[in-house]
Amino acid sequence: MKKSSRYNTSGLIEAQFEPDSRGRVLKNLLGIKSKSAMDQAEAEALKRAVDALVRACDKSHWFTALDVCKIHKVWMGGIYQWAGKYRNVNLSKRDFTFAAASQVPILMDTFENGPLCKHTPCNLNSKDRIIQALAEVHVELILIHPFREGNGRVVRILSTLMASQAGLPLLEFDAIKGEKKKEYIEAIHAGLDSDYRPMEKVFTWVIQQTLPHHG
Repeated sequence: MKKSSRYNTSGLIEAQFEPDSRGRVLKNLLGIKSKSAMDQAEAEALKRAVDALVRACDKSHWFTALDVCKIHKVWMGGIYQWAGKYRNVNLSKRDFTFAAASQVPILMDTFENGPLCKHTPCNLNSKDRIIQALAEVHVELILIHPFREGNGRVVRILSTLMASQAGLPLLEFDAIKGEKKKEYIEAIHAGLDSDYRPMEKVFTWVIQQTLPHHG
């Protein structure tokens, strides 16, 4: 079986894998060794977390870096010891290297005082402003990649909570695959130059996909 190459890591507890998992499953509180079993456990926990977080979402809430950690903790707290904590390992995915672990706390402070302060609460009147807010916050947080695992899903949860503040239904990201996935990744890379227009196009499409199912 082909070994997972999602991330290359070095470092502390976050880099440890379950014995007999062939380096495919991170050390976890449940003792799960199977990749498929872990995928299922994370997916089930994610569904519960989204449900709880959306129900508790305050339309006037200004999101902070602590809220981002809380999202991760609510989801992963029963699975990983390091849930809700910034990573202590450097991460790269294929040929792309994310922010150095030592810089994550500083970058998250900047993220809180910048995009989060600027774009939340996301109870905005203009659809264009909502899309701009979702795109910038999404890109900037994914580039920081603050956690050892689950960053993409945490970013999508935050986007969903912001969309909820704006009066939108739960955003449907499942259709981002194939060519759309390639477009999404290119939009993240464009964000390195603070160009959020490609991600705005992605969110315009996501919202278009979402609304017909909630008419």
